[in-house]
Amino acid sequence: MTEQMNIAIDESCRSDEVLTVIKAKAQWPAWQPLNVRAAPSAEFSVDRTRHLMSFLTMMGPSPDWNVGLSAEDLCTKECGWVQKVVQDLIPWDAGTDSGVTYESPNKPTIPQEKIRPLTSLDHPQSPFYDPEGGSITQVARVVIERIARKGEQCNIVPDNVDDIVADLAPEEKDEDDTPETCIYSNWSPWSACSSSTCDKGKRMRQRMLKAQLDLSVPCPDTQDFQPCMGPGCSDEDGSTCTMSEWITWSPCSISCGTGMRSRERYVKQFPEDGSVCTLPTEETEKCTVNEECSPSSCLMTEWGEWDECSATCGMGMKKRHRMIKMSPADGSMCKAETSQAEKCMMPECHTIPCLLSPWSEWSDCSVTCGKGMRTRQRMLKSLAELGDCNEDLEQVEKCMLPECPIDCELTEWSQWSECNKSCGKGHVIRTRMIQMEPQFGGAPCPETVQRKKCRIRKCLRNPSIQKLRWREARESRRSEQLKEESEGEQFPGCRMRPWTAWSECTKLCGGGIQERYMTVKKRFKSSQFTSCKDKKEIRACNVHPC
Repeated sequence: MTEQMNIAIDESCRSDEVLTVIKAKAQWPAWQPLNVRAAPSAEFSVDRTRHLMSFLTMMGPSPDWNVGLSAEDLCTKECGWVQKVVQDLIPWDAGTDSGVTYESPNKPTIPQEKIRPLTSLDHPQSPFYDPEGGSITQVARVVIERIARKGEQCNIVPDNVDDIVADLAPEEKDEDDTPETCIYSNWSPWSACSSSTCDKGKRMRQRMLKAQLDLSVPCPDTQDFQPCMGPGCSDEDGSTCTMSEWITWSPCSISCGTGMRSRERYVKQFPEDGSVCTLPTEETEKCTVNEECSPSSCLMTEWGEWDECSATCGMGMKKRHRMIKMSPADGSMCKAETSQAEKCMMPECHTIPCLLSPWSEWSDCSVTCGKGMRTRQRMLKSLAELGDCNEDLEQVEKCMLPECPIDCELTEWSQWSECNKSCGKGHVIRTRMIQMEPQFGGAPCPETVQRKKCRIRKCLRNPSIQKLRWREARESRRSEQLKEESEGEQFPGCRMRPWTAWSECTKLCGGGIQERYMTVKKRFKSSQFTSCKDKKEIRACNVHPC
């Protein structure tokens, strides 16, 4: 299908693959307001094999700035045609000129750079500059609108059911040999004749296969061809075109005296036989503005924005500019001014920002291990007479060094145990527990068990048999009790279960904790110690930095 579109900007690419080269009237300069000249427009065609639309238009005057679109697809995903596209455009830099303002002198970029979008931080003098780096101003809007259809779909498949009902008029063949198992849509209208002159050609119509109920029965073709004569042989009048209403008249071409204005319209529906529409799409007429004005008057653009003040503090000057849009009709020089200057007042000079030296290097951390603080300073270089400076002259931040060493921590010593012999020489013991294992290179744990000699009384040399047996029995019981007391960690008065396994570390890195436990299995009645309790040990783990 061929579509007619209306676009508010021009295109100048040429190729064998191009169906339509778009041309539109220029609008100069680029920043002139729309009330001076209506937005330019143009019409173009697309079909199902050439449905990508691209254009590029220069912004003038400018270094090498432009706006445009690249490969805008006018086909929908459902193989229909888009009804309307509205796209706001930002300026692009073609990479051939290094100017930074609209009226910068020519300054070729060598070597040339790739085309790129302009940004709000390119240059402080750029008309798009924003010190906060915001989005760049959109400078143009392109409107693409479908204004007519000419018989074909974007693809063989129609847009949708509504389009089938609206665009495919019922038409029956003389003999319909379609099998009942093949369900088709109605035939579309005949296309335009393939011949553009008064010669023989052929035209086509098509239909869509909706369903094939029996795959063993073939369905006929979905396209039908017929011989025809070109549109040059048609007796039909070009007035069969359907035209849109006229667009509003453009402003007059001059600001005083007699000039010209124009208006446009577009073709809404082309003749079904494919003939050319001969009705005009543009008309012009004379217009008169301020009949009493002088022939030496000239038409000017609107004033541009004011430049930045020439001073950063105190009194300065700023300028603004405009351009000559149309010279006087009598050929004389335009006497209207193209630039203006006026005074500008910036903040008093003594309120200018402080003049400061660069920051010094950061100081050493305030600690030798663990968490601390560090500082850096800068100096005030401006004179004190210029006013007080409220800028910070010192900054403080946290710093982190390797963890500090943690020494081993132990409980107090327990009481001494009873002597392990009932007579003669023996020994007693005392113990203490580890509360904190050493970490990060801390002092190791000292001994946890101490022994010393003990002597109760001398043993008898010639005891009677009964006393000897009694003493052997008592020493046997005592030896058994001491054996039980010495099992595990040898805590006096207790028989302890073995230590449990170490628990999982509480952290994967940066220093965690593991725990293990020893519980009381049995307390001895003969023990004089009543402080026999469950034990707990803690140690550090995963001390490597994260």
